[in-house]
Amino acid sequence: MQTKITCQRGTTRGSALLVMLVTVTLIGITLASYLELVRSQNLSTMRSQQWNSAIPILEAGLEEALTHLYYNATNLSANDWVPIDGGYKKERYLGDDKFIVTISATTPPQIVSQAFVREPMGTNFISRARAVRVGTTNDALFAKGMVAKGTIDLSGNNIKTDSFDSMDPNYSTNGRYDKDEAKDNGDVATNLAVVDSLNVWNADIYGKASTGPGGTVRIGPNGSVGSKPWHNANQKGIEPGWSSDDMNVSFPDVKPPFTGGAFTPVGGDVGGVSYNYLVGNGNYQLTSLSLSGNNKMLVTGHAVLYVTGDVSLTGQSRIEIAPGASLKLYVAGPSASLGGSGVMNNAGNAMDFMYYGLPSNTSVSMSGNAAFTGTIYAPSASLTLGGGGNNNYDFVGASVTDSVRLNGHYNFHYDENLGRLGPKRGYTITSWNEI
Repeated sequence: MQTKITCQRGTTRGSALLVMLVTVTLIGITLASYLELVRSQNLSTMRSQQWNSAIPILEAGLEEALTHLYYNATNLSANDWVPIDGGYKKERYLGDDKFIVTISATTPPQIVSQAFVREPMGTNFISRARAVRVGTTNDALFAKGMVAKGTIDLSGNNIKTDSFDSMDPNYSTNGRYDKDEAKDNGDVATNLAVVDSLNVWNADIYGKASTGPGGTVRIGPNGSVGSKPWHNANQKGIEPGWSSDDMNVSFPDVKPPFTGGAFTPVGGDVGGVSYNYLVGNGNYQLTSLSLSGNNKMLVTGHAVLYVTGDVSLTGQSRIEIAPGASLKLYVAGPSASLGGSGVMNNAGNAMDFMYYGLPSNTSVSMSGNAAFTGTIYAPSASLTLGGGGNNNYDFVGASVTDSVRLNGHYNFHYDENLGRLGPKRGYTITSWNEI
């Protein structure tokens, strides 16, 4: 008997095809999942990059607002800033991105900066990618006594710094410095961040000594930096906690006080005394100011004097500021030498005489004058204080210059009232909150 065997080729072929289809499907699903994962990771990376790129956009908005406050604090609607409820707004594009920044009408103002960046692989903006609200304060131009961008060298003899408060009867006498009522906020500070940025030598600093990050203070065997109790105990060296290397401030350039429309001061007699220049209220301008011998200038009003060249006082010459008057002296020339009898600020208030050196003013020196009461802001100038002989000379007020060198017998008395009521440096950020 013969047996027949039947081969089910169609079934075998169908099973193989089914296995292949299932395998291909699984591979396709796996590949699609992988491509989706790659796309998601790429999209996430791009979103992260744009999230990070939003920071410089909103910081640009903050810079725009701070600059606007610096130049237009009394007219916030200038330069296309749009009034809104409770403040002013500015929108600016930076390439494909933009910021919207607002300044509140409060004092001090708050700033809100919003960054808008493009969607990844799209043309629309991400709705407010990041936003920050910052608080501000208007920094005092003379927040410390003696400040410099560069080296401070106190290499003279009998040099001392301290402070007083012309508005506090407990720390002044009729608004004037009194050594018996002096304080210990006669700080000396430099932005310089190198070894020996600040050379105290043998000076007595009734206050703190500060340098830029990494800078150091050099002090001699008889030098002393610290509080009144530290000095009263005849301690030498630097009192713990009275030095730091965290000084880092900006020094905005001085701009001309006006353009045109100024008077030229002329001479005359007042009370039987002859003056080479008489200055009252208003703006005045000279190409240079040179006083020698017994020459003198009298200021009887609230005046601004812009000298486009050099300033020189020699002999017994002087600038005299009458009680109730004030002078803001702007100097564009390279050199200003306040010798002779110097500036006689009869009211004894540092805010009655303010010296401003433009970027072209690179040297300010004082020598021979018995005392100076006022302020000096000349961030591009080297300041030299050099009293001759054995007499002590007083500097009452504050200074901000490129560098400082004392080679005489100087007592430097910082008026703390300048930090409250004196001129301002501009608005700086005091708090930062992302919203």
